[in-house]
Amino acid sequence: MSKPRDTIKGIHPYKGPAGGWDALKSVTRHLYEQDVLVKGNRTLLDMNKPEGFDCPGCAWPDPNHHSSFEYCENGAKAIAWETTAKRADETVFDRYTIPELMAQTDHWLEDQGRLTDPLVYDAASDRYQPIAWGEAFALIARELAALQSPDEAEFYASGRTSNEAAFLYQLFVRAYGTNNFPDCSNMCHEPSSVGLPKSIGVGKGTVLLEDFEETDLILSFGHNPGTNHPRMLGTLREVAKRGARIAVFNPIRERGLERFADPKSLKDMATFGSTQLATDYFQLRIGGDIALLKGMMKCLFEWDALDHEFITTHTAGLDALRADIERSDWDEIVAVSGLPRAEITRAARLYADAKSVILCYGMGITQHHNATETVQQLMNLLLLRGNVGRPGAGICPLRGHSNVQGDRTVGIWEKPAPWLLDAIEREFGFAPPRHHGHTVVEAIEAMLDGRSKVFIGLGGNVAMASSDPAKTWAAMRRQNLTVWISTKLNRSHLVHGKQALILPCLGRTEIDAQASGPQSITVEDSMSMVHASLGMNKPASPNLKSEPVIVAGIAKATLAQTQSPVQIDWDWLVADYDRIRDLIARVIPGFTNFNEKIRTPGGFYLGNTAREREWKTQNGKANFLVFPFIAPNPNHSPKDGLVLTTVRSHDQYNTTIYGYDDRYRGVFGRRDVVFMSTEDIMALGLEGGDSISLETIGADPAIYRADGFVVVPYDLPRGCCVAYYPEANPLIPLENRDAVSGTPAYKAVPVRVMRHVAR
Repeated sequence: MSKPRDTIKGIHPYKGPAGGWDALKSVTRHLYEQDVLVKGNRTLLDMNKPEGFDCPGCAWPDPNHHSSFEYCENGAKAIAWETTAKRADETVFDRYTIPELMAQTDHWLEDQGRLTDPLVYDAASDRYQPIAWGEAFALIARELAALQSPDEAEFYASGRTSNEAAFLYQLFVRAYGTNNFPDCSNMCHEPSSVGLPKSIGVGKGTVLLEDFEETDLILSFGHNPGTNHPRMLGTLREVAKRGARIAVFNPIRERGLERFADPKSLKDMATFGSTQLATDYFQLRIGGDIALLKGMMKCLFEWDALDHEFITTHTAGLDALRADIERSDWDEIVAVSGLPRAEITRAARLYADAKSVILCYGMGITQHHNATETVQQLMNLLLLRGNVGRPGAGICPLRGHSNVQGDRTVGIWEKPAPWLLDAIEREFGFAPPRHHGHTVVEAIEAMLDGRSKVFIGLGGNVAMASSDPAKTWAAMRRQNLTVWISTKLNRSHLVHGKQALILPCLGRTEIDAQASGPQSITVEDSMSMVHASLGMNKPASPNLKSEPVIVAGIAKATLAQTQSPVQIDWDWLVADYDRIRDLIARVIPGFTNFNEKIRTPGGFYLGNTAREREWKTQNGKANFLVFPFIAPNPNHSPKDGLVLTTVRSHDQYNTTIYGYDDRYRGVFGRRDVVFMSTEDIMALGLEGGDSISLETIGADPAIYRADGFVVVPYDLPRGCCVAYYPEANPLIPLENRDAVSGTPAYKAVPVRVMRHVAR
């Protein structure tokens, strides 16, 4: 018999709802720990408001700003982390060598505070030391100019980057001569960007926030809003309160999909009340989504519950899909999905009975071996009943970082569309490269085998975010130069090349003063709304530069060093960001009158052709796409192990670890846990609290092994286990990725579980 959860150190079942008083207590604690209790609270009042700044966290859209505060718990943690009174200044780097910093935790590194000055690695002392901005730009220019080909450099971009900085970045890099743009999209929603265009002609979601006011049913696949996009909870609460249904398909029971107490609701807070969110919760097995979807579609075909008018007018490929679904075997569907046939049929009936349906999904869908095809099967389900292009219906990919979608819109893409390259050539008078560049995984492979020699990161923490840290770290250390444009110290700064720079930049909350005065930047949320963001706080250091200014400085120095014929006045552009936006308006569709539109409170909608039932596909139709398999991963059900999925804790955003609690899952003060079903724990001869090791099945156990995890019983389907990211990243080989998009398969890792024995 497994030990009860509450006898394991740091494991205490959490009975409260998502949000509520505990969320407010958490916000206060994090502001206090960063010594910004007053400043932080004042800053939060300006977040997600007109004339204020956009949350640097998730990409959930802003509501109508009717509340005194428009932020969530984890957004507040991000603000506490950015506005902190702590400084990672020269004294930190005088005190610690790189090996001594490497010995610290990721939380400790970022908790040193804001970076204050540009830094260069000094091999003799094995430390970072201050460097002047001009010298830093000159060093980058020399190394880039020395490469035999521009394709020997990698230019990474984070979703934190503004539209203005991202546009300048892609312009500079293409003027330099490459499309090597590995970016954070490659590690999260690339299957959406690649898969949806073949289905509906656009790689974005088709819904707006107001569609949630009209929908009858939300189908929620593979996401956890309580931690990853908490402002969505307010929207789900309103959906639930008016009686619409919310059906969840997730292996893990997540509190943020079960119950929510809105901190903005006087009633909820005064009565300690909450709202039930999910009306139906289907705990399918990890990787069982395609099987489930095929089972639901099998029911729809059997019942003839199709929108024939929509299908006839707008779609192609129905007969091939019908044939594939009819060939699908119910026994295999049930075995792979982990759900009884009666439950799959019930889910299909919920869908068939609903007039308007929104389908939301997150990285529980996109980080699998066949993620692109899974996204297309989600789209198939919606198309069968015409749930695209009408009120209250559509697909809603839940993007992660606040401007990851906007960066792609303005040109951060390793596979640029011909229209973009044509527009750049027409506007700037040079021929940008036409060949495709590298994704993140391809960039790591190129760095590892010597094809790439310089890595520049516009934000991010690739050393911890990428799969297979053994290969990723070796690749980084082989570089002639690594450069990071960052606000805080992280592990990637320490896993550096032969030469290395850290360039500190302004945060989202800070005043960006240029020659023409304070500047706003813009971001695009996950529903294609673009709006301005204006920092309000004094910069953490007078030696910080904005991301656009840093990009312009690198561009100016590099293109001069390479004697490029491209004539762009970089200094003039960054003196007034309106000038950058004027260029965006001339190059990127949908941005006409850009500067005028962002001065309207709430910004503007870029538009979405699929929402208008205009299909920008090769055949001019929305396409049903066939994937002739039910079990998408050959290791879906390993005979001698479990399937592991990685998740964030509640005190975490991407690779940033704010603390060691995962309140909703009942974990406090630790991150070394593996959640498993009681049945699997007993079958393996283990007990809760046991120390275990994990090895990746089918990979070299000498490399793909992680020790020192602790077993925690949890409500999970048999054959599944869960651990935190990035602690479990060493178990994910670089080649374990979606074959179409290249996104690492963080959510489906076949592992062997054994009692830990010290080696």
